[in-house]
Amino acid sequence: MGVWGGKRLVFQCWLWRSRTSSSGSGCRSLCHGHSLDRLYPAVGSSKPPRKRTTSQCKSEPPLLRTSKRTIYTAGRPPWYNEHGTQSKEAFVIGLGGGSASGKTTVATMIIEALDVPWVVLLSMDSFYKVLTKQQQEQAASNDFNFDHPDAFDFDLIIATLKKLKQGKSVKIPIYDFTTHSRKKEWKTLYGANVIIFEGIMAFADKELLKLLDLKIFVDTDSDIRLVRRLRRDISERGRDIEGVIKQYNKFVKPAFDQYIQPTMRLADIVVPRGSGNTVAIDLIVQHVHSQLEERELSVRAALASAHQYHPLPQTLSVLKSTPQVRGMHTIIRNKETSRDEFIFYSKRLMRLLIEHALSFLPFQSCTVQTPQGQDYEGRTYSGKQITGVSILRAGETMEPALRAVCKDVRIGTILIQTNCNTGEPELHYLRLPKDISEDHVILMDCTVSTGAAAMMAVRVLLDHDVPEDKIFLLSLLMAEMGVHSVAYAFPRVKIITTAVDKKVNDLFRIIPGIGNFGDRYFGTDAPPDWSDDEDALST
Repeated sequence: MGVWGGKRLVFQCWLWRSRTSSSGSGCRSLCHGHSLDRLYPAVGSSKPPRKRTTSQCKSEPPLLRTSKRTIYTAGRPPWYNEHGTQSKEAFVIGLGGGSASGKTTVATMIIEALDVPWVVLLSMDSFYKVLTKQQQEQAASNDFNFDHPDAFDFDLIIATLKKLKQGKSVKIPIYDFTTHSRKKEWKTLYGANVIIFEGIMAFADKELLKLLDLKIFVDTDSDIRLVRRLRRDISERGRDIEGVIKQYNKFVKPAFDQYIQPTMRLADIVVPRGSGNTVAIDLIVQHVHSQLEERELSVRAALASAHQYHPLPQTLSVLKSTPQVRGMHTIIRNKETSRDEFIFYSKRLMRLLIEHALSFLPFQSCTVQTPQGQDYEGRTYSGKQITGVSILRAGETMEPALRAVCKDVRIGTILIQTNCNTGEPELHYLRLPKDISEDHVILMDCTVSTGAAAMMAVRVLLDHDVPEDKIFLLSLLMAEMGVHSVAYAFPRVKIITTAVDKKVNDLFRIIPGIGNFGDRYFGTDAPPDWSDDEDALST
């Protein structure tokens, strides 16, 4: 069992309430405290440094800022299989406990220690219901009960968690505690590997409980919670001490006794002393890791062995190989071509490719009058808007050609890289225009070999509610394997390219190919393990 085997056994037997037990005796506590000062660990303590993890939101920089440091996001590995369908749901951790018990601090410590990509922290505080005018007046005089289950929009919470668990994007309301109202703007979050949901009523709804894979109750002394609440509400929410104490005695303490403390028996783990209980947090992290390991999958290997020897799909359109197109391919494929010529002829091909792609957009008949006063029966684009999305880094080289032929086109970006340890594509960053779900989307990448990066990008667009038949994948050069992979997973996506090569070698490079497009275009050196699906980018 090893050094950690005994500790895991103690962890499971002592911490975890048996899911098959009907005794109702509740869950076990661990690591009883020795002193209250452990509740406030020093920032500069001598504990070993936490490993990096991620918190991702497309409306914010891909960073998680904690009291100790700023953590850069790692990439999100595939959350779908070779069929393009979801193969694993996110692991959802529910954190309950009284007001000011340290739930958010415990959540942040778990995130720091997890060392897994793409973690979302979702607070129940964002889901207070919109107050009526009368309730607003009660809240202003500290006479409204914010600690009652009826104060929360559980329908919205459940719908939001379900979408996040499925890997989709959601809009989160932003609550202003000073004015007791929701702000006009919304925060956008995207699905993750791990979701941490924290709030005083995290275990107060049966449907909500079904979505939680792990339930943790943070148990902190009531005096400590009162001191923290005073400090927080006065300094951060503009309250006075009399109002805070009035609200605590009238609503907070009775609500804890009636609604919150009884949910402790529903928890899988009870953590006394909150953030001061580092042993408990480390054991929680171990368990989450074991659960995530069971959900790992390999997409690129599956793509490499699938769909071989099939005819090319009908959703593929290849630019006609005229002598001009063939001549430009000859130039950009030649390893002796200078960078200036490579850029020039690549841009020419991109322009032709995009002009060709636009012919597949929906058009309708229209009549206009010429300057001579005569009617002309013409055609006009019948969609709402066209948006271009480039897969960084090579895909962004196609943006100028798209802008040259589509006036006022909106542009989004997706950064996908290969993990050098697993060989799998990882989603590192995305920024998409608002209301992209209503647009025709031109997805741009210069080369596609296995289709792993392209599939991930398409999956991202689908998770943002873009209809599959409104997605156009454009690439200068594709391998047959990549064409089959994308077409099999997403049969309604239109695939458009200037050429298709038959083979991919053991390193997932297109044969005969074009080389590493990004490095030839930008004048950088390719790493030894690059693939044609995306360019390695130093960060």
